[in-house]
Amino acid sequence: MRIMVAIDESDGSFHSLKWALNHLVDEIAPTNVPSQEESSLITLVHVHQPFQHYVFPAGPAGAAAFYAPPSIEESVRKAQAENDAALLSRALQMCKDKMIKAESLVLEGDPKDKICQAIEQMQVDLLVLGSRGLGKIKRAFLGSVSDYCAHHAKCPVLIVKPPLEITKETSSKSKER
Repeated sequence: MRIMVAIDESDGSFHSLKWALNHLVDEIAPTNVPSQEESSLITLVHVHQPFQHYVFPAGPAGAAAFYAPPSIEESVRKAQAENDAALLSRALQMCKDKMIKAESLVLEGDPKDKICQAIEQMQVDLLVLGSRGLGKIKRAFLGSVSDYCAHHAKCPVLIVKPPLEITKETSSKSKER
């Protein structure tokens, strides 16, 4: 069975990985089994937004565009790469601790589309996603990667709800803003 787990900066995505490792381990052979097939592993996928080279300012002169100098673009790309590496390192360590073979994949673009494309290309059997616990109204305005994937992915999708303490932290952070 080939399982893909989407990882981002949220606690909910790491909770979904932990849940998958704890509850789906029986479906995946541990890495110390000599006859393990290539297909029985977890793929950790992280999608980051592409860097926008330009900014459209708001206001009366909003028709003009300002382009970022190459030094800023390089700095942003370097920071994205470091962030991606740190996220996936943490996730890979969680898999290693459970003796589960895992591979990582970093994509650039819209997470909804890129995850669904990766599922088709890699012939994934199950997609595991975390949920941010958005209400219906916020989900309608902000969109939801898990909701989109549940309707468009070419494989079964398991959406793991965050534990109550993560949901409370997220809602209190949004109230502070």
